[in-house]
Amino acid sequence: MRCPFCGADDSKVIDSRLSTEGDAIRRRRSCVECKERFTTYETAELSLPRLIKSDKSRAVFDENKLRSGFLKALEKRPVSIDAIDTAVKGIVRQLIATGEREVESRLVGDWVMDALRELDEVAYVRFASVYRSFQDVNAFREVIEGMENRNKDKRED
Repeated sequence: MRCPFCGADDSKVIDSRLSTEGDAIRRRRSCVECKERFTTYETAELSLPRLIKSDKSRAVFDENKLRSGFLKALEKRPVSIDAIDTAVKGIVRQLIATGEREVESRLVGDWVMDALRELDEVAYVRFASVYRSFQDVNAFREVIEGMENRNKDKRED
């Protein structure tokens, strides 16, 4: 690892620990030349598939855009940031698990719908109204009736 202070190519690791989130390794290093200390982080580089949009254009998957969609749907709802982060990470894992180089964006949208249904029903309806381009009140009614039937079936089990 190159020293950020003097540019020397050689440094030695003094200490290694897992980061607080557990998804990176924190390494404390010392430059062999100038003896300055610095910290580096090592994370896994994941290859996420590109998204095929409805107009057949391709886009790079953006985790921040996914999180933003969750935050908009869940605005002013009683859902913790930890629950949102868990849902986002779950969708990223599903995306990686496909093993595909390209995935239709519709599939990711469906996963978001499933996650929101579990997190908060109001947020689910909000997202569904935009995602499915509801044109009238009847479309809302159909989604709400479907949710009521699903909840009724869960209670009977």
